[in-house]
Amino acid sequence: MSATYRQPGVVLTDRHFTVPLDHDDPAGESIELYAREVVAGEKERQDLPWLVYLQGGPGFGANRFVGKPAWLGRALKEYRVLLLDQRGTGHSTPANRQTLPLRGGPAEQADYLAHFRADAIVRDCEAIRPQVTGGAPWTVLGQSFGGFCSVTYLSSAPEGLAAAVITGGLPSLDAHADDVYRAAYPRIERKVAAHYARYPQDIERARRIADHLLTHEVTLPNGYRLTVEAFQSLGIMLGGSEGSHRLHHLLEHAFVRTPQGMALSDAFQEEVQGSLSFASHPLYALVHEACYGQDERPTAWSAERVRAEFPQFDAPKTLAGDTPLLFTGESIHPWMFDCDPALRPLRETAELLAARTDWPPLYDPARLAANDVPAAAAVYHDDMYVDTAHALETARTIRGLRTWVTNEFEHDGVRAGGPRVLDRLLALTRDEA
Repeated sequence: MSATYRQPGVVLTDRHFTVPLDHDDPAGESIELYAREVVAGEKERQDLPWLVYLQGGPGFGANRFVGKPAWLGRALKEYRVLLLDQRGTGHSTPANRQTLPLRGGPAEQADYLAHFRADAIVRDCEAIRPQVTGGAPWTVLGQSFGGFCSVTYLSSAPEGLAAAVITGGLPSLDAHADDVYRAAYPRIERKVAAHYARYPQDIERARRIADHLLTHEVTLPNGYRLTVEAFQSLGIMLGGSEGSHRLHHLLEHAFVRTPQGMALSDAFQEEVQGSLSFASHPLYALVHEACYGQDERPTAWSAERVRAEFPQFDAPKTLAGDTPLLFTGESIHPWMFDCDPALRPLRETAELLAARTDWPPLYDPARLAANDVPAAAAVYHDDMYVDTAHALETARTIRGLRTWVTNEFEHDGVRAGGPRVLDRLLALTRDEA
């Protein structure tokens, strides 16, 4: 049952859909999808084209906006917008430590989660599109992982698209996860160096916290075991427009004096557990590396293996000398499934996914080379999450794709830049820029 309600300047409608778990077996098990339809209040009765938004991640539900912030206000000038909770996220048959045991044991859970990649998300979109648009093609806006999905969309169902707009999400078409992380660690190192150049006082603060974690067992209030590797993973903040400032503010109140001596403050621990916990998005940890699986090679905890090729990220070695501690970025490691109570019950499931060797291809280079869907992509030159060289190589293979390469924004440019970013990309799809 759908419900319609209002927020400032917009009319919202909850939409619910049923789709096959496995689109190759349409008569088999089904799952439920949820999406929120948004239209400007003054255009509620108008016949408007549709824009479907695919969130970054994987593993995050669509934005829960209030009113018309960020890019949404620009989109609502001419579109009805569908904010889709991709399968397994938000209200779309969520997959987490509480629900996955309904599938059975780890093997059954891993087989189930193999259906939660970009190819299935695109087929979900095509399954629900006739119910939403009456069969008309729609425009897709893909942010980050949503951009990966958009390239899969152009590969497998371009007839469903009026245009494709991608922000910070052009994937390599053929890179193994190892290639992705070999490119990622040097980018992360540059981001950390830039952070310390901005906030040199954080060099000693980070070293002091890391030393404390190497010599003390710290369990956060939610049960998360805060190891030095977990602390380093807070560097994921550095990929956002405000991330360096957020990390600085976090580090500056790490310690407090107690009767037993110096300890990590409650305020620091509270903020850290909110940043590190996967409770709200466990799929991110479970299928993140699977996003790159396309051949018979397992991903096999790629980020963890490749990290060993970059010894400068090793905290004990760093603290034995006098160099700055390096944070890490967007990477998933097996120790996360030991530290995080939201992931601990899923450790064996994650191991099975990491060992999987039957991932089907996600992209069709021949079809992309013949693309006739108007398409544009923002490539953030200093993006920490998506490699610029990989993105531009892919851009050259998609016929007609127009790129806007900029270092004005970080990876979250479609949020930080809001209407201006979307306006520029829509103009590029129409040869207006």
